[in-house]
Formats: sequence, structure tokens, C-alpha cells
Amino acid sequence: MAWDTEGTRRRIREAAAAEFAEHGPDGTTVAQIAERAGVNKERLYNYFGDKRALFHSVLGDELDKLAAGVAGAAEAAGVSGRGYEDIGEFAGRTFDYHADHPELARLLQWEGLAGGPPADQIERTKHYRAKVESVAAAQRDGLLADDLDPGHLVFLLIALAASWHFVPQLAHMITGADGDDPGERARRREFVVRAAGRLAGASRPE
Repeated sequence: MAWDTEGTRRRIREAAAAEFAEHGPDGTTVAQIAERAGVNKERLYNYFGDKRALFHSVLGDELDKLAAGVAGAAEAAGVSGRGYEDIGEFAGRTFDYHADHPELARLLQWEGLAGGPPADQIERTKHYRAKVESVAAAQRDGLLADDLDPGHLVFLLIALAASWHFVPQLAHMITGADGDDPGERARRREFVVRAAGRLAGASRPE
């Protein structure tokens, strides 16, 4: 009987994502991940190498899903990627993805706490630098205010959208509202979209 290699890899990634999100790479063992995935440790090592390599693989996959989810929503909405409509919706779509996938915020926080080189650093840097250049181009075209550094602005927009999910306890203490409530989630998203446009100094093209 042929071994379902892709199915096994998927189960390992899913188990590792859950374990890493809950306990971090330092608080998780290969044995725990293998047990959760229903495979032996040797197969996990054969597929992914050591635990750090597996963590990087899992986080890279999750960030690819984030990028695809945000880009897919942009295409469905007919957003060009550089105009007035995009800057707020980029922040809004980022907010949505984090709200729907809370494990991603945990994985990113664990990566920061663990130290060392980030997962897939070269490709991630290219991805974010492309966003910076898109903002810089919009600034040059007069669609966004040019009095803020485009790199700092991209970071600020991501932080505006994601911080609700990185520190939900702080959001609750400040607002007195539960982010799981659909009405509150809608209010937070609306705020993120409007605040992103104001921060960027977005103006509607004529």
C-alpha cells in the first residue's frame, strides 16, 4: 500500500501549528507533535529535519496563507493595490485574517521571543519591501501623504490591524468590549479601515 506522503506532511504541519501556537517552539517537543499527528518521530525528522526547521516551515506556510488571503480579497473587490480604496482595505483585510486565524499572532509572537533568524527571512523581506514600494509609489503619485516614511507607515498599518489580536486582553481592558462579539468586531474593523486612511493621508483620485 502506497504511503500518503502529502497527507502525512499535512497532518504534521497541522499538529505542529497547534502545538507551536499553544506552547511555542521551546515549550513543544518533537514527540508531542508526532503524537498529535499520529506519526513516529523518525518520519517527522525525515520530512522536516529538526524542530526549528519545522517551526519555520509551519510559520512560512501560515504567512503564505495570510498573503494569499489578503491578495485574494483584494482581487475579488477589484482593488488595484495603489489607490485610495486599497490602503484602508489592506488594513481591514489584514484585521479580518488575524481575527479568523488567531494562531498566526501566537506563532509570530513566539518567533519574536525565540530570537534568531526569522523564518524564510529573504522572501518575507522581499514581500514587505514590495508593499513599501507600493506605498512609496502612491505617495509619489499624490494618492497618499508623503510626510511619513513609507516603511514606517507599512509597519504602522500592519500593527494597527493586527495588534487587536496580538494583545486581546489589552484591547478588552481599554474598550471594555469582547472582540469575539460580532458587533464589536465590525466596529473594530471599521475603525481600522478609517484610521488607516487617515494615517496614510489617503485622498480619492479625481
